[in-house]
Amino acid sequence: MTTLNRRTFVAAGSAFAANLAFSRTDLAQAQLAPSGQLTAGEVIDRIKKNVGVPWFPRTVDNLLTATPQTQVKGIATTMMATLEVVQHCAEHDLNMIVTHETPFYLHQDHIEDIKSDPTLNYKLDYCKQRDIAIFHFHDHWHAHHPDGIAQGMVAQLGWQKNVVDPANPKKLQFDGIPLAQFVDQMRQSLNARSIRVLGDPALPVHNVTTSWGYMGRESGIPVFASPDTEVLICGETREWELVEYCQDSIRAGNKKALIVVGHVLSEQGGMILAADWLKSFISEVPIKFVPAPEPFWIAGQPPLNT
Repeated sequence: MTTLNRRTFVAAGSAFAANLAFSRTDLAQAQLAPSGQLTAGEVIDRIKKNVGVPWFPRTVDNLLTATPQTQVKGIATTMMATLEVVQHCAEHDLNMIVTHETPFYLHQDHIEDIKSDPTLNYKLDYCKQRDIAIFHFHDHWHAHHPDGIAQGMVAQLGWQKNVVDPANPKKLQFDGIPLAQFVDQMRQSLNARSIRVLGDPALPVHNVTTSWGYMGRESGIPVFASPDTEVLICGETREWELVEYCQDSIRAGNKKALIVVGHVLSEQGGMILAADWLKSFISEVPIKFVPAPEPFWIAGQPPLNT
């Protein structure tokens, strides 16, 4: 989720936080294990020291499984710690997972309403049995200067030269490449299967605004309507709200386009960058980016082997 306004700064006193997340005091007390091996708590402490912004008193950025004293064999960054990702990490001794999105099906990581659900408990048991420490790292990576997700997406797409303001890599300028070609280049760079597009395929692309992750109608309509935006790129949005508005705007004669990438692929580049960032201050263990597969397959096309 890219926009901090929509779903960040969640009370840490939630039922889930009380059961699975750990307090600042716990983390402050978590030092290197007696053997000298790195712990999950020490990794989080270093993230706090290096992220470049004060740690928010209310945040979803918490340790959700294992304990701060868990000894870390290796670290994975990922966009979403799906069960498939968690299993891959366990098989490769990456027992600390830094995930951008929730592993537990709700941004705030509350599980009280599904605490007896067999899928949830399978995942929790799997993590417990293999001592997997999952750290939700969302709010502060977006608050990083520049936004870590936006910066990573620009790098993955090769758009560094198109950034209007390096301090805000969400606005870009291009030389009039036709929309269809522009989207095809995105598809190839992201290895995407299900990008969806509104707009004339021949539309020349000049001014692009990005909102990686989710974008709602409240923020999306003013951005799409702005003369400064010809093409809006988002991860996902509601089809009966922003998508309908964009359809009507284009039908009314506005030469604009909307590109809906899909939530996972629209922020994954930021977690590629996160792996490199972590390596700048953690050297004791391997650090690798583990992709979260694009969730959907397309009717008429066979699903990819995972």
